[in-house]
Amino acid sequence: MATINPYLDFDGNAEEALNFYKSVFGGEFTALMRYKDVSGAEACEGMKLADDELERIMHVSLPIGNSSVLMASDVVESTGQKRVVGTNFSISINADSKEEAEKLYNGLAVEGTVTMPLADAFWGAYFGMLTDKFDVQWLVNHDYNRNK
Repeated sequence: MATINPYLDFDGNAEEALNFYKSVFGGEFTALMRYKDVSGAEACEGMKLADDELERIMHVSLPIGNSSVLMASDVVESTGQKRVVGTNFSISINADSKEEAEKLYNGLAVEGTVTMPLADAFWGAYFGMLTDKFDVQWLVNHDYNRNK
């Protein structure tokens, strides 16, 4: 069965925020990736980042408890992203299989808006983004290495 976790968007202070949450909940980051650390056209296809955006956080994960993960990233305005308070979060679904990811994604997309179609991602996952018909933002991910 899929797991669901919150994914927060910040405007340049994701690292500060997640360090604060780490001080509250404990634990260690299982991932911390900056935009400057991503190499290759496949990873950032079409992204022309300003120099000050390269230090921003592309993805950070902080496990909380036995099965929850708080995740976050910084928005990158030069690519059209914008942080809007009140909608600066998504619900991330980690599906157990590619088929489950497709079922969940397609179900949530009915009468919604596809932001990024499901496709293989450079980090070794099957990933897509959408906003459902109730304006809830979803990230659907199946990590190919998760069940190995």
